[in-house]
Order: sequence, then structure tokens, then C-alpha cells
Amino acid sequence: MDQYLTRYSSIESIVGDIINLRLPDDPDIHRTVRNRDLAAIEQDGSVVSLAQIIQLDHSLVSLQIFAGAKGISNQASIRFLKEPMRAVYSDNVLGRIFNGSGNAIDSGPDLSLDPKVEINGPTVNPINRVLASKMIRTDVPMIDVFNCLVESQKIPIFSVSGEPYNKFLARIGIQADADVVIFAGLGLIFDDYYFFKQSFEEAGVMNRTVMYVNQASDPVVERLMVPDLALSVAERFAVDESKRVLVLITDMTAYADAMKEIGISMESIPSNRGYMGDLYSQLARRYEKACDFKGAGSITILSVTTMPGGDVTHPVPDNTGYITEGQFYLHSGVIDPFGSLSRLKQFVIEKETREDHGQIMNTMIRYYSEGVDAEQKQAMAFDLSEFDQKLLRFSGEFRKQFMDLDVALPLEKALDACWHLLAECFEKDEVVIKQNLKDKYWPK
Repeated sequence: MDQYLTRYSSIESIVGDIINLRLPDDPDIHRTVRNRDLAAIEQDGSVVSLAQIIQLDHSLVSLQIFAGAKGISNQASIRFLKEPMRAVYSDNVLGRIFNGSGNAIDSGPDLSLDPKVEINGPTVNPINRVLASKMIRTDVPMIDVFNCLVESQKIPIFSVSGEPYNKFLARIGIQADADVVIFAGLGLIFDDYYFFKQSFEEAGVMNRTVMYVNQASDPVVERLMVPDLALSVAERFAVDESKRVLVLITDMTAYADAMKEIGISMESIPSNRGYMGDLYSQLARRYEKACDFKGAGSITILSVTTMPGGDVTHPVPDNTGYITEGQFYLHSGVIDPFGSLSRLKQFVIEKETREDHGQIMNTMIRYYSEGVDAEQKQAMAFDLSEFDQKLLRFSGEFRKQFMDLDVALPLEKALDACWHLLAECFEKDEVVIKQNLKDKYWPK
């Protein structure tokens, strides 16, 4: 009998959601059991859950249980399936919602006969990558004007618990000019899951959206599968159908916490603040899926990374910052222009955008910075000059017209609004911008 049809019941231990199984001392069996392959856990004559091989140590095999270990006894049997985890991929996945095991959890048609793709494949060969050169418009002024989101970019939203980052992420998913939006929710409470689902449906963009959701009540091990499911399907849309795919993930700190929990269950030696030593590699492996494919489409990744206690030196945001190409810093309910940075914006500003974009961006931020300084002078009861008063007015209007997360403006209208705000607050000769641009764009 094929050893993959053989049921092994020599379970040594169940720790958390990890099963440790001792295989017979047979080299032929050891050679055919591969890391990351799937296995079925059977009890009382039926399959109770799937599991994935996550570690091989001679004859000891460790498996993650997708549905959790609750109710599974040491008398259960394991049957290896000789295939890796796969995700359904076809046009039928658009508009559908899946869990961390890749199974549909909505009321749509059965997809069991649709084609499937292997997850956890290697990142694309660098020779097949194209240098970033195209912009993804979001209609969010603080992104489009001041820190452009560029195709193939991987960029996090740094924030803290309690900030409206999920509302902000949903807005981008609705407004972004991507062909396909793939949403990956990690450890979401039901209210947040329902919010994303309802937001996409009410905005009429569900037909271009795929959702992979792991709720807080779902098994932790499934949380680790969600980014891989989302990114594998994104890659197929980009490569096979030349789609511009935007992947939205929330929250990568929950993903890292799940890795830590699994590592502790496996008695791995922890590193910084209890996280495993391969945290950087595991995060990079996912973020490096962002790519502009030669002769095909692109994958752009925008992820929420919460900072416990607002600590940017926490291992998750700290490692993330070394991998990604900047960050959007969501602070006090707004995108903070001083903490945000897009390192790829120079590839599209004034190349794909209007000729005044670079000058307007720099001038607005400079005057806003000076306005914040004027606010501090006012708070400390220093005398303010006439120009300081203008800066105070400018900074207040800047927050209202551009930094408010509810503001939605196409890029060109946002640039025009910048000119109008400058004209409202300053004389034309006071604004330091190239004269030819002022002559062309200064409001009449």
C-alpha cells in the first residue's frame, strides 16, 4: 500500500495547535514526507481537520492543525496527502470571501472543481521585475499629492490600537484605481470583518475584490495562511491576466504574534521580545511578493502594522521598516506628513503627474511645518508676526482640507486645491515656487 494512504497513529504530543508525530524508522517513508505538505487528521473514522507539516526532525514530524486541536486525542491518526496547500484561483473567486484554510465562507456557489494554485511559492526572479514607474491613484490627498503609492511598492501603515486604520484601508480599497483588490484580514473581530464586507458591497466594488479573513475566534494557525493565500492568488492575477493587483493586509503585527505563539508551542528559542529569530525573513518573504512583472501586471502591497504602545522600535515595525519602501504614519486620526514617506514617489512625480506636482508638494509641506512652529510659538505666548498669522491660518486649513481622512479628491483637483489654499493665505510674491508655474496655475 502507498505509504501516503497509510494512517499513522503514533502521536507523541499535542501542544497548542501542534501535533508531534513519530514516524516508523523507515528511510523510504522519511524521503516522501515533505515539509509544508498537507495531512488529514482522522478520528472515529472521519476527517476532523487538515494540517500542514511545518517541521521535520529525523523521524519526528510537527504539524499545524488548521481547525485547532480542540477535541483531538492522542489516539487520532494522521494520513499524509502528498500535496501542498493550494488556493482556488479562477475568475469565480472575485466577489468571494474565504477563511484561512482557503474555504469559501459566504453563500456563493461551490468552488471545489475550480482550478487551484500552490501557495508559498518562491518570489519572482529579479530578471523578470520591472523598475517601478506607474502610480496607483487612491484619491487620498495625503497619499496622491505628498507620498504617492507606486505600482509594485510594498508599504505599511504604521499606527496604534484605536486609530481608524481599518476605515482608512477600506477607503483605499474602494477608491484605488487597481484592477483587482485582494483583502487579507488577520485576527479581525467580527465587527471589523463585517465593516470591510459591508463597505466593499455598498461601494459596489465587491466584483473586483477577493477577501481572505481570519477572525479572532478562528484558529491561530490559519492566521499564518491568510497572507500566503492572498499573495498567491494575487500573483496569478498579475502574471496570468496582466492585472494591476492591490493587496491590503491588516494587521501584520497579529501575523507576527501568531508566529510567536506557534514558535512557543514548538519550544523554539525566542529572540527579541519573545519573537522568533526568523521574524525578518518571514516578513520579507511575504512583502517581496510585491512586483511589477515584465510583460504582465503588478502586485502592490499596503499593510497595516500596529505598534504596541506606539513604539516604533518594537520588533515588528522595526523589521518592517528595513523591508518596505517607506511608510504611511497614521497618528491622531490623520496621516502625519512628518512621519510618512514613500521612497518611490520620485519615479512618478512630474513623470506620470502634472508638472507642478513636485513644487506644490514641497511648498505645502514646508509651510505646514512653519505653521506648526507658529502654533507652538502661540501656545508659549510669543509675539507672532503678520506672516506667522498667515501660517497659522494655512496650517489649520491644511489639516481640514487635506489631512482629514474623509477627504476624497482626484490628484488634479487636489493640486488645484493646493494652489487655492496658497492664494487664500499668502500673497503671490510670498510663495516660493517657480515663477512659470505660478503664472500658469495661480488662481485668477
